[in-house]
Amino acid sequence: MAYLGLNRREANEFIMYWLPRMESNPYNFVHFAGKSYEEMAELIIDPKPETVIRVMMLTLPLQHNMHMPEQDLSPLKKERKGYTVVEWGGSVLNAKTAIYNHKSPD
Repeated sequence: MAYLGLNRREANEFIMYWLPRMESNPYNFVHFAGKSYEEMAELIIDPKPETVIRVMMLTLPLQHNMHMPEQDLSPLKKERKGYTVVEWGGSVLNAKTAIYNHKSPD
C-alpha cells in the first residue's frame, strides 16, 4: 500500500476493511484499477490538489488457485507532494460479472 502512496494509517484502514471480506475465500484474484478507472470516475476538486492518490481494488473470490502474471503496479505508484487527496475503495466481483481471460495449461 505504501508503494501506491497510502500512509500507514490509510493502509491499515484499507486492510481492516478488506481483510474480513477476503479471508474466508480459499483464494482471491486481486487487481488494482488504473488510468481507465480514473477516466471513468473523474474527480473534480477545487482547489486542485498537487497529488491525487486513488487506490481501487477489484477482487474476485476463487475456489481454486489461478496462475496469472503479476500485475505491474509501477504506473500506479504515487508520491505525495503538498496538498494531497486520497481515495481508496474496491469492488468484489462475482463469476457472472468478472471478465478475464484464463488459458488452461496444455
